[in-house]
Amino acid sequence: GLSRLDQVVSSLETTSANLSSARGRIMDADFAKETANLTRSQILQQAGTAMLAQANQLPNNVLSLLR
Repeated sequence: GLSRLDQVVSSLETTSANLSSARGRIMDADFAKETANLTRSQILQQAGTAMLAQANQLPNNVLSLLR
């Protein structure tokens, strides 16, 4: 009767709390992963920009050596 219903309600509340907690952990993990991916992309972009700047400077360096 009522005691069994109370047990079911209690079990459902526990399950709901566990699912909510798991969902929070998954979202935290996804956020950390995406933050790492963004940082990696930014580092690669900055490295590429630095390489282009050096490559663009190369002809001037060669010309100054020839003078």
